[in-house]
Amino acid sequence: MAIRSIKFLGAMVVLAITLFAATMVIFSVNPVRAVLFLVLAFVSSAGLWILLQAEFLGIILVLVYVGAVMVLFLFVVVVVGW
Repeated sequence: MAIRSIKFLGAMVVLAITLFAATMVIFSVNPVRAVLFLVLAFVSSAGLWILLQAEFLGIILVLVYVGAVMVLFLFVVVVVGW
């Protein structure tokens, strides 16, 4: 019974981090910080997948979104010069 409550508490902490990061993406003025908060939101979403015992989906989310899409977003932000 204690393991379930620890997993539930961990899921709530990861969910709070995800919601905070997503909110900061919307309200951040600096685009670089917005992209970094988006990376945090993706990583914490992957943590939720891993807590749901869908490790493959969590790893794919990190590899595809954080590894490729976020690097592209950061490259565009740096090139445009915001």
